[in-house]
Amino acid sequence: MAAARDTERVPQAWDEQLRARGYRVTPQRQLVLEAVARLGHATPEDVGAEVRQAARGVNISTIYRTLELLEQLGMVTHAHLGHGAPTYHLAVDADHVHLVCRSCGKITEVSPDSVGPLVTALNEEQDFETDVGHLTVFGRCGQCRRAGAEPGRATRNLEP
Repeated sequence: MAAARDTERVPQAWDEQLRARGYRVTPQRQLVLEAVARLGHATPEDVGAEVRQAARGVNISTIYRTLELLEQLGMVTHAHLGHGAPTYHLAVDADHVHLVCRSCGKITEVSPDSVGPLVTALNEEQDFETDVGHLTVFGRCGQCRRAGAEPGRATRNLEP
């Protein structure tokens, strides 16, 4: 569901965002941002593996610190798509709700409009203003329901 972006301008925008906030554009920060953009939803370990393809010396603690900084700066965001590590994606791509199949692990992104009735009901019935930016809904996808697959511990299977 990620919108198509001008790939030439995205790194320049990252540089500008970092510098505007007083941070240097280090190779590690650039590599982490590029990995998150390429991978879509990625755990810190996924990002680390991707970064180490270009720079073998980058360790996992650098990845975690960089992701934490980039999240504080509003450049990346995370979601909890299960019991494991959070997954990160670019903040510009964050306007979606995750549907996670407990049988096959498929992750589908849908528009926040899909949960509009829930948001409205929570507001009207509970006087609760909902932020769906981190919303993950677990269940079974249509394919697994039709196949009679039982919910269980599935491996991750991202579907953009």
